[in-house]
Amino acid sequence: MSAGEQRAGVELTNLDQPLSPDAGATKRDLVDYLDAVADRMLPGLAGRPLTVLRVLRGRAPFMQKNVPKYTPEWVRTVSIWAEASHREVHYPVCDDRRTLLWFANQRAVEYHPALGLADNIYRPTHLVLDLDPPTGADFAAVVTAAHLVRQALADCGLAGSVKTSGAKGIHVFVPIDHSCPVDDVAAATRALAARAEEIDPAAATTAFIVEDRAGKVYIDSTRAGGATVAAPYSPRLRPGTPVSFPLDWSDLDRVQPADFTVHTAIDALSGRDPWAESMVTPQRLPDDLIAQGRTIPVARVAAMHEGKRRARARRAQEN
Repeated sequence: MSAGEQRAGVELTNLDQPLSPDAGATKRDLVDYLDAVADRMLPGLAGRPLTVLRVLRGRAPFMQKNVPKYTPEWVRTVSIWAEASHREVHYPVCDDRRTLLWFANQRAVEYHPALGLADNIYRPTHLVLDLDPPTGADFAAVVTAAHLVRQALADCGLAGSVKTSGAKGIHVFVPIDHSCPVDDVAAATRALAARAEEIDPAAATTAFIVEDRAGKVYIDSTRAGGATVAAPYSPRLRPGTPVSFPLDWSDLDRVQPADFTVHTAIDALSGRDPWAESMVTPQRLPDDLIAQGRTIPVARVAAMHEGKRRARARRAQEN
């Protein structure tokens, strides 16, 4: 173990080791970036069950929900029953700089908080649409789809904030009040995706099955319930170690996701906190939006049934 240093009472070690062969960044770069952006990043993590992506030497990257046994007692945790896996998950909650630096020292590169708070992980505080480009598409295609989403929001009196995903896509966050149960939030998300697709069906699609997307940008409306999403300012384990970077809507046409990395993002912020500046107060979801969404099948369920139907059709042809 190489000699380290301390910050906020956290012992930092092996700081000069690369994060991965193509990261273009060391563990020190990760720690320095997260420390510099902590005041901006922590509001998106605080109070939320957290999943991190860690990359340890000699191991494949892995997503971690349960805190390891050696987690310090000062790291806040919350126990939540996971119905899918029939077990209790002991999530960390990153409320302060000390905890964030401890995670950085654990080589936690990506930070994926729940959309709900620890007291009700299944009640999202934001409606989220994730825009995913087809293979080979340039960023301009995703920007076009993002503007469709913005128009769909404006048409029903809503506003949202936008950020790069840190990979090739875009996330649109719409802060919402507590007037709707989670099923209604999920319904409204489906309806917004459908309305954006209707504005320009040649540019965007809500097709869950990849082969049905026909080279269009996918508007993912499945981020509801207990879902997570990469936090604003979170690094991503990609070549060059880009970060999920908040933007003004007017800047989307002038940037590329690779413009914002652990090396460049702080300078690009120029002392601002664009995520906090752009976030409007929580909004009430319109009744007609929810009503429309209730008529749209849940994507994964619809895809499962469609997959079974196609399998039956193939077997019938083969016979």
